[in-house]
Parts: sequence; structure tokens; C-alpha cells
Amino acid sequence: MKTSPWGSMTGVRPVKNVRTMLARGISPQTAAERLAAEFRVSGEKAALAVEIAIRERDLVKHITPQDICLYIGIPFCVTRCLYCSFVTAESGTSARLIAPFLSALRKEIRGVGELLKHRNLNVAALYIGGGTPTVLSEKDLTTLIKQCKITFGLENLSEFTVEAGRPDTIDGGKLDALKDGGVTRISVNPQSMNDATLRAVGRRHTAQDVRDAVALARQKGFDNINMDIIAGLPYETELDFLRTLQEVETLSPESVTVHTLSVKRGSRLREVLGEFALTDGGGVRAMTEAASAFLPKRGKKPYYLYRQKNTLGNLENVGYAKAGRESLYNVLMMEELSTVISLGGGGVTKVIHAETGKIRRAFNVKEPKAYIERLDEMLERKRLIFQYL
Repeated sequence: MKTSPWGSMTGVRPVKNVRTMLARGISPQTAAERLAAEFRVSGEKAALAVEIAIRERDLVKHITPQDICLYIGIPFCVTRCLYCSFVTAESGTSARLIAPFLSALRKEIRGVGELLKHRNLNVAALYIGGGTPTVLSEKDLTTLIKQCKITFGLENLSEFTVEAGRPDTIDGGKLDALKDGGVTRISVNPQSMNDATLRAVGRRHTAQDVRDAVALARQKGFDNINMDIIAGLPYETELDFLRTLQEVETLSPESVTVHTLSVKRGSRLREVLGEFALTDGGGVRAMTEAASAFLPKRGKKPYYLYRQKNTLGNLENVGYAKAGRESLYNVLMMEELSTVISLGGGGVTKVIHAETGKIRRAFNVKEPKAYIERLDEMLERKRLIFQYL
């Protein structure tokens, strides 16, 4: 019988359990031993969880209950990847929805701005994700960022991230718009540097496009670039994954997020599962272990971790970063250490009560058409849970 490296531990936030123990004065060694004894977590994973908990503690020590995060979801992409359950509208076939979606989003920004106005809250991190926000035009990106600044202030913003995840959506004008708008961190996500794999999963770019996009971002002055890769993509071997790791490192990103393939509900992969030979648990574990050995030697240490359902090998996703280049938003959002107000398509607002730590949630719908039609309903949900805040 095969056992999970995470033992009987469930949930997406194993590090949260460790952080709670450390906050109670339990030593890191004892915390790791408890994970092993109570949940049968492997020694390797217990040590990883403790290492990340300690690093997260240092990263967020300056955060106060008045600090919040903003997330803006842009639910459009040039194509829908095989494994993706997030994107609901391809920008080519759904281009007519972009303008009315942005109009509705501007209304939501104004509404949330009114909710924040009298509560003395500071926006510590702003994250624009999706989808792929850079499917928007240079003009639309400029307008969106300008409205965020006018409405939310952002004077004390510590971090501003935009997902420029698809290199085939990036050009010099858009990068100028992001840089001029104060974006401090972007994510250029190859997922694989194997052209055959990229074609198989439905991405319309090549590995060379990734190299060109990163080079252009460097020319435009971006000095904090993240790159996502996925372990366990269809048909890939451990050697293929190692090649991706090595090629990504030649581009010297400040951080690399290593995802383990998850067969998500709503993904095309789930629908056509029988047509693909997925990597077995041992194979994908070898890939993630290779990353955990390789990236720290390049100066990138693990700083956040989360798990998902239906992940190959019952493994995890880990962010690795150079010192000082960790994503504050990723830590605060994933570990539920601050209130996150989500706007746009598919986000989840999480309001944390300052005294009890209890969380209340309000969901935004994914589909652009439904978002446009139901915006007033979603704003009302936020008004209701803001009373709790």
C-alpha cells in the first residue's frame, strides 16, 4: 500500500498548522516531530513545512490588522490550457466581453473603495491575476492601474504583482504600462520549456518566446520576475522536467514556483483523462525532489507552500525565492494572515476578524458574462461581510 508523504494531513495549508505550534512556543524540532507522530508526515515534508513556517514568520512580522491585500481577477486568456480550471473565456472568442467586463470592474473598484474609505485600512499588496491580465491592451492596463491608484491610494503599497503569465501576450508597450504604473513584480510562466509539451497542453507559445519575454522585461527594468513550472505534465519525464529547471535558471528569475499537476474539476484534462499517460506518484515525486535540491543551490529558498485536491502523488506546490524577493501577497493570502478583498472574475474575499481570527468569505463568479450581470449582487455580499470586519 502506497502512503502519502503528507500522511493523514488534509487541507491546503499544512504550514498553518506548524505556524500555530511555533506561535505557542513549541520548538521547530518538536513541531516537526508532532507532524510525523500525529499525521505520519514524512521527515522530508515535516522539515519543509517547519522551514517555510519560520521564513513566513519573518516575512510578515511587520503586518498589522489594518493591512489588507487586494486581488483583481481578469478571467480572460489567449487559450485555455489543458489542466486549467480558472480561465473561462478565451480572449479571441470572447473579445466582445472585455469592454463590458472592464466597465463592471471599474464599478466594483469604486464600490470597494467606498467600503474601505472610512475603515483606516492600508493596502499592503495588490495582485492582478487571472486568467492572463496581459491579454488586455496597453490602454486598458494603464486605465485599470490608474483607477486603482485613484480609488485605493496605494501610497503604502509594499508589493504590486501582475501576472504576465503567457509570453505570447507580452509586448514592450504593455510592459511600459505596468512599469509606469508602479508594478514591482511580474510573473512570466512557461510551465515547461519543452515545445512539444507546450503544444500538447494547448499553449500557443514556444520556449524561445519565454526567453524573449523575460529578456524584454529585463530591458524594461523589471528586477523581480517569477516563473511558474509544473511537475508531472503529460508525457514529460524526469529528464524533461530537469531540462526545464535548468533552462529557467539560465534566465535568472528572482523566484520560481514549482506546481505539481492537479487534475482539476472543470479542466479539459479531467474530461479527456484516458487520452493521456499521467506521471505516476514516484515519477512526480522525483521531479519535485529534484527542484528542492536544485533551486536552493541557486540561491532560492522555499518560502510558501500549499496543496490542492487531485494532485499527482498527493504532493504540493512550493514557491522558491531569493532573499528579499518573496511574494508578500502569496504568503498573506495562502496562510490567511490578512484580509483579502477580491474583485473581478473568480476571486474570493476573505475578511478576518481582528480579535477572533475567524474568517468570512464572499465569492465572485468566474464567468465574465455572469460577472457583468451579477455585479450588484457581489458588491452587496461585500457590504454585508464588511460589517463583520
